[in-house]
Amino acid sequence: MTERLPEVIPWSGPASVRQLAEAPGPADGDLDAYVDRIAGVDPRTDLRGLPVVAAPGPRVAVGTDAPRVDLPNKVLGRPRFLTDLRPEGLLHGRVLRPPSPAARLVGLPDGWSAPGAELVRDGSFLGLAGAREDDVDRALTALAAATGWEEADTLPDEDDLATWLTTAPAETTTVVDDGPPEPTHSATYTKPYLVHASIAPSCGMAQWAEDGTVHVWSHSQGIHRLRDAIAEALGLAPGAVSVEHVENAGCYGHNGADDAAFDAVLLARAFPGRPVLVRWSRADELTWAPFSPAMRVTVSGRLAGDRVTGWSHEVWSQGHTARPGYAGQPGLLATAQLEGGRALPPAVDPPPAGGHGSLRNAVPGYALGPLRVTGHRVTETPLRTSAMRSLGAFLNVFAIESFLDELAVDAGVDPVAFRLAHLEDPRAAEVVRQAAERSGWGGRLPEAMGRGIGYARYKGTGAWCAVVAEVEAETAVRVRRLTVVADLGTVVNPDGACNQLAGGAVQATSWATLERVRFDRRRVTSADWEGYPVLRFPDVPRVETHLVDSGAPPLGAGECAQGPTAAAIANAVHAALGVRVRDLPITADAVVRSIESEETP
Repeated sequence: MTERLPEVIPWSGPASVRQLAEAPGPADGDLDAYVDRIAGVDPRTDLRGLPVVAAPGPRVAVGTDAPRVDLPNKVLGRPRFLTDLRPEGLLHGRVLRPPSPAARLVGLPDGWSAPGAELVRDGSFLGLAGAREDDVDRALTALAAATGWEEADTLPDEDDLATWLTTAPAETTTVVDDGPPEPTHSATYTKPYLVHASIAPSCGMAQWAEDGTVHVWSHSQGIHRLRDAIAEALGLAPGAVSVEHVENAGCYGHNGADDAAFDAVLLARAFPGRPVLVRWSRADELTWAPFSPAMRVTVSGRLAGDRVTGWSHEVWSQGHTARPGYAGQPGLLATAQLEGGRALPPAVDPPPAGGHGSLRNAVPGYALGPLRVTGHRVTETPLRTSAMRSLGAFLNVFAIESFLDELAVDAGVDPVAFRLAHLEDPRAAEVVRQAAERSGWGGRLPEAMGRGIGYARYKGTGAWCAVVAEVEAETAVRVRRLTVVADLGTVVNPDGACNQLAGGAVQATSWATLERVRFDRRRVTSADWEGYPVLRFPDVPRVETHLVDSGAPPLGAGECAQGPTAAAIANAVHAALGVRVRDLPITADAVVRSIESEETP
């Protein structure tokens, strides 16, 4: 018998909670106003009755490994996820997505029906709901066969994304322009579209009450923004929507969790009083969840002897943020398919205070002389893009660290020594030195193997991280070992920090060597694990993580290993083969293309 999850209690707070949240905060020192405001949210909370907080005592937990209390249930397969919820009266929901981003619904037989499922239609939005999952899945297959769509060629050439990025309409931002001198070296680096590819697809559950309010269960990262977006999309008062977070397969960045939740809301609206659980398919997840945008970076520099005396960095990319509520619109996938719906606007970028998006980590952390750093945010949206781990930092760091290696080779200087000579930040230099020492930098390796290094301080304000990769490049590119050294400031839970660093490095290995969204001029074609391969367990490298005990304030480990790992892998491939691969992913075919391009006069 399946173990039931504890009952999920819907939100029953005051309808005016949004107004309370948006009300001006109390002035400094206005304690009574603050206490009254908290009491308005929950009258049961009386801050005046709380004891005075004692002065902090000695640290007893900081720096101590903490056990993962969630692992036993996950390992034993006990119900704990959103997909495990089985409330009374549950209906299972599915949504039929168009075959391509520009497809228009042109045919659906009148009176179409299928056993065990009911059709819900609003404009081009087609959904199904029923009491039995297998009935709904069969009905979805039948509905797909009965539906007609008109499609058009609206996608760019996948094999020439770099040209499309530099010719599409764009908004230009200059971060710094010191007027660097005429460069002596230049190179261009690219990455393809990537998808989050969580092992389990997104899902969402919703239930409409008889009074017109709706409660939503979601694994969204931003339940408050999702609440507001749902309310805006359906013309509801914000207090009529409540969203509750329930754990499910990873929701890092902006995957399909918000969209699946809105799908559930649209289906549940047709069945008041009954909860509807919508589960996306693998094809939905790989073709309709927001992508990490394709990018192009051109780096130029002046090399004088063994010193860099000028640097230019130029980025082209779609925006990296399309979360619910962006650009003044709900930003939920199905809103574009509803009757009278509007096309989703182009993704935007976070502001500089939020670490940029396309320009994240575009300013190098080295003393390189006069700088020029410019970004071009493409304002066309052939494929929907949004936030994915490290945003633009993944390619920007890859480009900077690859280009530094190229300059080091031309200068005849060891890549580690070359970096240290251009680093003025002692904490940066320390992680680079330790990564080199701990990885055995300079030691002999078997034939067709090489070592490479990559470094960055995430966002220019976060954690310092250096990675050394050992790569075998014979019939295929295989990453055998990664040495990751990071300065995170004071670390509360070292085991958790090391897990975060190792996970980021492994994922970056998958991005750098395998992953790429595939598409033709009409539709995304990488709709399964064969079309969109990810790193599998036998190919996961050995990862060694080391934390620098700087004693400084804590910074966090999230996302700092991604860019350095990709750069280290590319630099290791060059050390092994003498060929520079500038276009991700670094597959055997990419290596051959790079060899052929270098041989072409």
